[in-house]
Amino acid sequence: MESRLKVLGHPVHPMLVMFPVGLFVTAVLFDVVDVAGGPDVLGEVAYWNLTVGLIGGLLAAVAGSFDLFAVPSGTRAKRVGLTHALTNLAVVLLFAAVWAVRMNADSRQTGGALLAIELVAVAALGVSAWLGGELVDRLGVGVDREAGLDAPSSLRDPAATNRIGGVR
Repeated sequence: MESRLKVLGHPVHPMLVMFPVGLFVTAVLFDVVDVAGGPDVLGEVAYWNLTVGLIGGLLAAVAGSFDLFAVPSGTRAKRVGLTHALTNLAVVLLFAAVWAVRMNADSRQTGGALLAIELVAVAALGVSAWLGGELVDRLGVGVDREAGLDAPSSLRDPAATNRIGGVR
């Protein structure tokens, strides 16, 4: 199944997911070091990583929903896609809760309970990333049906470059 939302022939969702994933994981790593006695600035940087990660997560969700709604009902891909989407929703909600507590606190630093929530969210993010890989690598969701080891560049195919937003 080909992706419905493309830019220059490439699916948008995979382009966007790397940002919130990287930002969330980095935020948790910075918070772990901060809680372990590292520099206080790491807690502040982690907070801002969460902020930008939440924005990126929402953008990635919008892009992913274009593909999810196009997957036929009753298929394994639909079940995996819904599980992937719901897991990501849980991840975003957990990080949003941590972010909201830190936003309203005197300090942007985290503590033991918030760090525990972040660790659960990162574990769920790992599960969701695996599900996303299953969708693309195993089930071919978002992959061009004509793709192969010798597929031409999407920049050379005029029809592919005109498929922004799934419009040919």
